[in-house]
Formats: sequence, structure tokens, C-alpha cells
Amino acid sequence: MRPVPESEERSLAARPPISHPRTVLLLACGAVFLAYLDTTVVNVAFPQLQDSYPDAGVADLSWSITAYAILFAAWLVPAGRLSDVVGRRRQYAVSTAGFALASGVCALAPDLLTLIVARAVQGGCAGAMIPAALAILLHETPAERRARALGLWGASGSLAAAAGPVAGSLLIEAVGWRSVFLVNVPLALAMAWCAVRVLSPDQPRTHRLPDLLGTAMLAAGVAALVMGLAHGETWGWADGRTLLSVLAGPVLLAAALLRSRTHRAPVVEFDLWRSRDFSLANLIAFPTAAGMFAWLLATPLFLATVWDYSVLRTGLAITPGALAAAVAAIAVGRLRSRERQRAAISLGMALFAANGVWLWLALSERPDFLPLWLGTGLLGGTGLGLALTGLNTTAAVAVPPIRFATGTGLHNAIRQVGGAFGVAGLAIIATATAGGEVRAFRYIFLFTAVSGAVAALSGLAFRLPVRSGRQAETEVSAVQ
Repeated sequence: MRPVPESEERSLAARPPISHPRTVLLLACGAVFLAYLDTTVVNVAFPQLQDSYPDAGVADLSWSITAYAILFAAWLVPAGRLSDVVGRRRQYAVSTAGFALASGVCALAPDLLTLIVARAVQGGCAGAMIPAALAILLHETPAERRARALGLWGASGSLAAAAGPVAGSLLIEAVGWRSVFLVNVPLALAMAWCAVRVLSPDQPRTHRLPDLLGTAMLAAGVAALVMGLAHGETWGWADGRTLLSVLAGPVLLAAALLRSRTHRAPVVEFDLWRSRDFSLANLIAFPTAAGMFAWLLATPLFLATVWDYSVLRTGLAITPGALAAAVAAIAVGRLRSRERQRAAISLGMALFAANGVWLWLALSERPDFLPLWLGTGLLGGTGLGLALTGLNTTAAVAVPPIRFATGTGLHNAIRQVGGAFGVAGLAIIATATAGGEVRAFRYIFLFTAVSGAVAALSGLAFRLPVRSGRQAETEVSAVQ
């Protein structure tokens, strides 16, 4: 789930439903599907991007993924409040139309810089349309259908992750990598048009804008730090550009956090962090996402560059892992016990770490789909499905219902930031081990294993006893 304005959350029960619940569900699910499809489908296209931009290194090309993730994360929380100012229908229509325009620019990009800038705009539009879609779904779906609608809405992201590799590989094989962006244009434009025609008009509920300056500072801080880390090996760690980036990034992040402590509509709401479960879920989400993003990018890269798989064969080879993730996510989602959902986090990341260790030890230039690739794919995919669903559920139930969307939006924003750092880690390793392809990928998968192990061990903290007495009561009441 993503953030929706608190005023919407307070008055859902009093809102009358409209007469087009299926269309509303389709529009809301379509926004999630497109947003998450474009986080996975580009991984399959990465080898073709290398062919189109042969002068660019891995660190440069990685920004086609990182730019999307950073702007996506930066807009998730403030966009929920922004829809209170401009109206949810207007924000949905404008952001989906903007997503279509940015996708078209990506498809026609004459150079890498244009592609990266367009991807950043695309990520920002995705971050704006997701909370608007959730607000519309909650507002315009009858109360008796909301639980089922929210389940389908959340499953759309898992479906996009599972469909991305195959859909992307088919498009790239038939038309080329630009088609994975071009296909978004008619879909997003149709969604924007349908939103204007079908959704009931809504009036702005407040004139108080979210903290746009704080949002910009947060995005710039993450981008600067990722840039310094990703390019440090190429520029030189003592180079002025590297030093400026790694110093400016933390300063901007600290300034954004300090600003959030006093702003009336902050980017980061600190009171939510007083919940132990919410804090742990967010802290674990960072290494989880770092390992996941690096793994999702490294797998198609390895298949294409080392084992010389075709685009279609690459997509088919990584699909079992995506399907395993979807099945595991559904299984954890059906669990009613909080303890079992929390246990799924450590179990899942332990499986993911084992997948990384297996690849680190057994990977070679000789193609070995069975048992190596299929086995590691199923292991890693199952682990991620267990852990991500456990983390999402834990973060969601750790906050009061009135803060539910804001809390889960913040959790998913942290996951996107962690993913950006994971891609930076991949770029560092790939650049440092240039000339030894198999060795480089072994170290990348070792990096994913370490990330998974850190997350798995951190998840054991859920088993520690909660503070009792007044401390626990203070913790809960502070969040509520």
C-alpha cells in the first residue's frame, strides 16, 4: 500500500460509493501494475542498453534503474498529501499522462542522459499516481468490497514482477528495448482518459502543500550519495567529485530529516518510528531491497553476457524465480498469525542468502541451468516472496488504522532507496573487477548473500520480548 491523505482515511466510512467499482479497481490496479512493471522489465533490457550505449559503463547505465527508484521513493509520501490539495482524480490523470509522456521520451531517447532524465520523471510520476490510485480505490469502492479490492490491488505489483521478465523479453526480442517503454504510452493515456471520464469529480480538501523542499532535499541527498558510491571506482575515491557527492549526500539527508521534525506536513513522520515493529520492518527493508535489486539486475546481465543467452531465453530463465516469489507472497499473505508472518522474514532472507552463497560458490562460464540456475532462482524467489510480504504486513499492522497508508508508503519508499544503494553496490563491484566477468558476478552474488544474511539476522529481533509496563504503553500511545 502507498500513502493516502489522512483526511481521506478518516472519512472513508462516510463516503458514498460510485456506480463503477470495477472500473475504479481496474484503474487502481493498472497504476500499480505499470509502476512495478517498469522496475523489473528494464533489468531484462539492460544488456541491450549496453549495446546501444557502448561507451557507457555499468555505473552510468545503472542510473536508468536508480533514477526511477529514487524519484519513485521521494514522491510516495508527499504525493499522498498533494492529492488533498489538487484532488485525487486530477492527480491520477496528470501523473498517468506524465508517465505516458516520460515513457515516450525513454523510447525515443537519442542518448543515455536523455534516457536517465526521462526515467527520473517517469519514477516521479509513478510515485504520484500510486497514492492517488489508492485514494480513489478507498474512496469509491463500496465498504463491503474494499478488503477484496485492496487484496487485488496489492497483488497487481506481484503480478507485474512475475510478468515483467517474460513480457519484456518478448517485446525486446521482437522489436527492441525501446518497445518496453513505448508499450506504456497507450496504456497510461487510456487510463488517464478513463479517469477523467468515469471518476467522480472531487474538490481540494486543503491548501497546505506537502514539504516539497524537504522532498527535493531527500531525493538529492540519496542521489548524491549513490552517485559518489557508484562512480567512486571510476572517478577515483580521492577525486573531488566523489568526495563532494559522498559528503553532500549525508548533509542533505540530515537537513531533510531535521526539517521533518518541525514541518507541519513532513516528509518523514518520526512518531511512527516509536513503534518497535514498524522501525524493525523499515530497518530490515533496506538490506533486503539492496540485495534484491542487485540480484534482479545481475541475473539477466550474467545470462546475457557470460552464458550468451538470447533475450527471450534470458526472460524465460528468470521467470521461475518470479513465479516462486508470487506463490510465496500469496502463502504468507494468507497467514493470520503475526508471529508466523514475522518468522517468514528471517526464513525468507535466509533462503535468499543461501541462494547468493550457492551462486558465489558454483557459478562458472559453463551454462548450468539444471540444477544451478533453476535451483537458485526458486530459492531466491521463494525467499523474497516470503520476506517482502512479511515485511509489508508487519509494517502495516504496526501503525494505527488512521496512519495505515502513510506508514506503508514510508516503508515502501525506504525499500526503493535501499534498492538504489543495491544497484550502486553492483556498479562498484562490476567496475572494480573489470576484465573478470565470472569473478565479478560471483562477488555481486556474495554481496546479495551478505545483504540477505544481515536482513535475516536482523529479523530475529522480532523474537525479543517487547518492553513491558509504562514503556510499552508509552510507545503505543505515542504512535496513536
